[in-house]
Amino acid sequence: MNPDELDEYETDLELSLYREYRDVVRLYRYVVETERRFYLCNEVEVTPHEGSDLWFELRLKDAWVWDMYRPARFLKDVRVLTFRDVNVEELTHDDADLPDFLER
Repeated sequence: MNPDELDEYETDLELSLYREYRDVVRLYRYVVETERRFYLCNEVEVTPHEGSDLWFELRLKDAWVWDMYRPARFLKDVRVLTFRDVNVEELTHDDADLPDFLER
């Protein structure tokens, strides 16, 4: 596979993933961002752990993960351990609040 074909393949994968995200985002209540992944989920629990370093344990239920190389993006239970920042946001699904690029 030449470099142009690889770029085209990755572009197609990313576009497909974006379309999937656009189709499923309304099914979820929370957006969770870590340094490595982006998740949509309906339940999230963040537990800070202190020791020599501060780290976080995340438990997600009924989740979807943004990862174009993962064959199964819908996950029943997810456990994430991280020493980095975690961002959790509750989604609103009012159509008036959606940016134009997310509308169909």
